[in-house]
Amino acid sequence: MVVATEEMAVYCFDTLVAHYTGEQPPPPAFEDGNHPLFVTWKKVANGSEPRLRGCIGTLEPRQIVSGFKDYSLTSALRDRRFPPIQSKELPTLECTVSILTDYEIAEGYLDWEVGKHGLIIEFTDPEYNIRRSATYLPEVAGHEGWTHAETIDSLMRKAGYQGTITESLRKKIKVTRYQSTLCTMHYGEYVAYLKKNRGAAPSISGVPAVNGFKPGH
Repeated sequence: MVVATEEMAVYCFDTLVAHYTGEQPPPPAFEDGNHPLFVTWKKVANGSEPRLRGCIGTLEPRQIVSGFKDYSLTSALRDRRFPPIQSKELPTLECTVSILTDYEIAEGYLDWEVGKHGLIIEFTDPEYNIRRSATYLPEVAGHEGWTHAETIDSLMRKAGYQGTITESLRKKIKVTRYQSTLCTMHYGEYVAYLKKNRGAAPSISGVPAVNGFKPGH
């Protein structure tokens, strides 16, 4: 089984840095394969709780090299919930790469474990008679401190449903659960990786040098 590695996070940083410098990113230091994947960017400022800046991926298998290259930019620059990440934000960023595995149809909306399973929900909106769907990665519910029902209700809102949420509607939802392996790397750790493995840190106009440690640490 392919697991998420620091080399995958490095490649996502390489790709974003190359976008700002107008260069091509170095080739990835991991083997290709076909898996569902996500790229998440968060901003860490002054030791505060990381704040989401973009998260986009695919629930369908695709080549992971081209997938990480595409979604590292899409999540950073074209997540419609957020303004595009600017180069000056790089020193505050952390990147999480996720490889999704073990897809299973749940027996009901309670048939999953908080912190272990990600969820895909699919249901028919009773008010408009249209199909709706949404997903949360495995770490979301635990991070938010949600119960099973709160997670499902939040997913229904994420899917665009604005009506009343009832127990009978929850029981009609098709729930697919999945697991993931993930790796998180802060920009300071990325810089330290480059110094160790390539002998130099990235040079980007307008971006202050980072000594390999997380800001605030």
